[in-house]
Amino acid sequence: MIYASDFRKGVTFEINGEPHVVLDFQHVKPGKGAAFVRTKYKNILTGATREEAFNPDDKFPKAHIDTKKMQYLYNDGELYYFMDMETFEQVPIAHDQVEDAIKFLRENDEATIKFYQGAPFLVEAPNFVDLKVIETEPGVKGNTATNVTKAATVETGAVVQVPIFIEEGEVIQIDTRTGEYLGRSK
Repeated sequence: MIYASDFRKGVTFEINGEPHVVLDFQHVKPGKGAAFVRTKYKNILTGATREEAFNPDDKFPKAHIDTKKMQYLYNDGELYYFMDMETFEQVPIAHDQVEDAIKFLRENDEATIKFYQGAPFLVEAPNFVDLKVIETEPGVKGNTATNVTKAATVETGAVVQVPIFIEEGEVIQIDTRTGEYLGRSK
């Protein structure tokens, strides 16, 4: 059990049998009346966020989230298959659970899968990936103004804004959390 007074960013707890994660919290002690914990939290399974005030003595069951590194194998049109590299067990995951990460994953790449009660609910790509540019417009000679960008499609199908000097065939580094170009790969 976890008390509301112990809430911190990233703490997981259950309300009505569903797992939630604390996004933000504030301990409030008004001059008059009882203290309370103003909390912003997100339902891990549905993604819905909510703000609520709790009594510091409120108790909640702790939600246990398991995290595993798994290898992305392939998709069959509906499901995406990931393999546990220790047991070689394959786990099929629906598109809505992988849609943010899959645009930065190639076959055989590693991803982090989060499980709640044995069921996968979230796939995270590595924070930084190196991907090859397969399609982009050629840079225009003389267009050297700062911060000029253009769209580039990388080998996984994701479209990223890149500087004008990047050409097809180059390998670039991308921050998967923001989808931003970081630079040419070393």
